[in-house]
Amino acid sequence: MTDFVGLAADIAREAGDMLLAKRPARPEAVETKSSQTDVVTALDRASEELIRARIHAARPDDAILGEEGGETGAGRVRWLVDPIDGTVNFMYGLPDWAVSVAVEVDGEIVAGVVNVPTRGELFTASRGGGADLSRAGAPPERLACNTGVPLPQAMIATGFGYLPERRVVQGQVVSRLIGQVRDIRRRGSAAVDLCSVASGQVDAYYERGLMPWDLAAGGLIASESGARIGGLRGAPHSTEFVVCAAPGLFEDLHDLLVPLHPDRDA
Repeated sequence: MTDFVGLAADIAREAGDMLLAKRPARPEAVETKSSQTDVVTALDRASEELIRARIHAARPDDAILGEEGGETGAGRVRWLVDPIDGTVNFMYGLPDWAVSVAVEVDGEIVAGVVNVPTRGELFTASRGGGADLSRAGAPPERLACNTGVPLPQAMIATGFGYLPERRVVQGQVVSRLIGQVRDIRRRGSAAVDLCSVASGQVDAYYERGLMPWDLAAGGLIASESGARIGGLRGAPHSTEFVVCAAPGLFEDLHDLLVPLHPDRDA
């Protein structure tokens, strides 16, 4: 797993450096995906092509699941790649976007790296090995999520989907939730939000509709920091719904969310 983390970190750094160097003042969207607010940029594709090439060069027999290129290959080892998590932030020059790379072996995520280039932050984790934050010129910092935070004092992160009908529901849930917690943040990158739970920048996170590449690396980093990550009503976390927080706060936030039916359709 150490080898997986090291390789993923090198690749995520290289992709992040390329994106920082090539991002124009306002990148031009080349097409849309699921809706008019869900954009693909040329650099999104270029980042994934770079990542795929580096993985193939080092481990040619591994499978890869990427946001832009879909799934290729087969085997016990699969890489999950989000070449730019937070594409809209990237387009507008906002800082919260990341390169996310995770490794799955026999269906279990064993290594995860999230590189936030604009902040000079590299989050890493291995299954059972803990999670770390590295910054240039500083020794790695072992991550531990905030514990013992009561719900009324909790800073909660969340995100919104791209489909209008889903965003309506998510807005309704936020309007019911915001009066019962310290505050809510919407940063625009699931990977960054999950790493923010791990580093204590927020106390908890929830969202509906993440894709496997959104969740894989950041979810491992959060869980290795001591956070609990799951779904609603006893279900495991999945693309349907994710709740992430330290034990205790997880249960309180979960129980507050369930009556609001945040997984419903409009």
